[in-house]
Amino acid sequence: QVQLVESGGGLVQAGGSLRLSCAASGRAFGNYAVGWFRQGPGKERELVSAISWGGSNTYYADSVKGRFTISRDKSKNTVNLQMNSLKPEDTAVYYCAARYYSIKYHARDYDYWGQGTQVTVSS
Repeated sequence: QVQLVESGGGLVQAGGSLRLSCAASGRAFGNYAVGWFRQGPGKERELVSAISWGGSNTYYADSVKGRFTISRDKSKNTVNLQMNSLKPEDTAVYYCAARYYSIKYHARDYDYWGQGTQVTVSS
């Protein structure tokens, strides 16, 4: 079992930055790939970024490339999402999710989920 807790959301002006953290508990978290998803009002949940179990493979949605950076700290069992140059369209609830080993691109492929953290970007 893996338990995930997100933190770091909040209200920020356009152009600002936030750093989201996903803290994991449970054994062997280092063997899990982690994805950051977001779901805006009236929208489907979408994968924003993901990192493989070893950290060597990463994925970014086109909408966030060059602005967001994902990283993991195995010693602390955390995966972080640094979000820069935020835009109003980044407003959503952000979720971290985990699945064994490799990155997948659909929410249905992830087994463990956090409760979500709200990110609001004002114009």
